[in-house]
Amino acid sequence: MLRSISIQIIVFFIIFQSLSWFKESNMLATKSKLTKHHFVLPTTVGNTITLTPEKKTVIYFFAPWCHVCHASIDNLQSIYQRNEELNVIAVALDYMDVSEIEDFVAQHQLTFPVALGNEKVKQAYKVNGYPSYYVINEQNTVIAKSMGYSTELGLYLRSL
Repeated sequence: MLRSISIQIIVFFIIFQSLSWFKESNMLATKSKLTKHHFVLPTTVGNTITLTPEKKTVIYFFAPWCHVCHASIDNLQSIYQRNEELNVIAVALDYMDVSEIEDFVAQHQLTFPVALGNEKVKQAYKVNGYPSYYVINEQNTVIAKSMGYSTELGLYLRSL
């Protein structure tokens, strides 16, 4: 009985890892230098922000209609509030009107910058699904990536 359960857990883990690898295979590769990905985007509060970080940064790509984004954004907010050494930027994509993004920000009481992205950003960062995350270090290099729901612990571990 214990052996059967162990085998099922191992098979599940292998399938889960394979699916994760497959869905993330089209994203930017880890260790990619983002020297040509310099974007200055407007934010929901009327400022502009650059996607070229000066310190370790999680760049979170989302769409306001994405249910998984609604489920995972609070984990990102928690990470942001608990880690002063980590910067967080959310980039909204595939929206019809800025009010959709403003409603999303208000609903989740987000305190980190939320930028208004566009198709050029989506293509440059190879965003094919939501949410997509990249962790970028001070040298503007991708050190981690993920697509889909991530727990607070998962986000924290990727940002180390």
